[in-house]
Amino acid sequence: MNTFAVVILVALVGEYLLGAVSGLLSSRSFGHRVPVEFTGVFNDDKYARAQRYTATRARFGLVRGALGLAAMLTFWFAGGFGWLDSVVRGLGKGPVVTGLFYIGAIMLAGTLFQLPFRAWSTFVIEGRYGFNRTTAGTFGADLLKGAAVTVVLGGPLLAAILAFFEAAGPPAWIWCWIAVTAFTLAVQFIGPTWIMPLFNTFTPLDDGRLHDAILGYARSAGFPLEGIFVVDGSRRSSKPNAFFTGFGKHKRIGLFDTLVEEYAVAEVVAVVAHEIGHYKKRHVWLQLALSIGHIAAMLWILSLFLGQQGLYVAFDVAEPSVYAGLVCFTQVRHFCRG
Repeated sequence: MNTFAVVILVALVGEYLLGAVSGLLSSRSFGHRVPVEFTGVFNDDKYARAQRYTATRARFGLVRGALGLAAMLTFWFAGGFGWLDSVVRGLGKGPVVTGLFYIGAIMLAGTLFQLPFRAWSTFVIEGRYGFNRTTAGTFGADLLKGAAVTVVLGGPLLAAILAFFEAAGPPAWIWCWIAVTAFTLAVQFIGPTWIMPLFNTFTPLDDGRLHDAILGYARSAGFPLEGIFVVDGSRRSSKPNAFFTGFGKHKRIGLFDTLVEEYAVAEVVAVVAHEIGHYKKRHVWLQLALSIGHIAAMLWILSLFLGQQGLYVAFDVAEPSVYAGLVCFTQVRHFCRG
């Protein structure tokens, strides 16, 4: 085991342990009685149930993470990355197509491994606490649609990244960064119109008290709206939610039907106010800027490591390649996170 392998192994195990310790420390604060400050605001039984739900999800996350880490390490130390490389090279395709097969196979393996955990989370944990409304058909359709979106949108982007690193030399990371940034911004605009409707139905909110109250608050907060939509979130969960999407003059508010049906007008407006608060505090733009900056840093660091023979030796990959280096550098965590 060389230095690269040791550093990556320590980082992976350390990340899991840090998350586990954080979760355990947080669980110590769980109680079954409403804090004195919120007496009369929350029901004791519902509060205790919410705490049990949070603790259950925390324990599930620890188990899921541990098994995912164990599976990835087993694949790694069994020589899986090198074996897969030899298989895809045997197809006789060019470096970009070979890379798409290689990375696609890694992602598919991680997705299939995580599938039982996703199902357990949805049908067992969410069902136990009365939240789940997802049918097996909806669950399967979501998986297929998500895979299709990933292939249609992510495939060309990944191909471009591989091609740039193959042909552009040292400045390749800059071209990749420009491509990823353009892709990220484009998704922000096309997502509400083309992607999100693949998974949910968006129905304009009918005129009435709620519609007028939300528009009135939005105007008072300087938040111009293109539309207010009711989202059929009840197809998957009984949890209420709200969100806003879009930029400039094309901002939209999305309200889950569970929120509209079960909460008073003032309560829904309060939830909308929370979402508008993210806009007023520029959280979306800040998050987007941080994400773009993070991508630039990661691509630059990746460019430094692609030529390091030790990185490939650490994963038993016989012949260096852009796609193998990309996987060794980033996608090795796919098993752990799904």
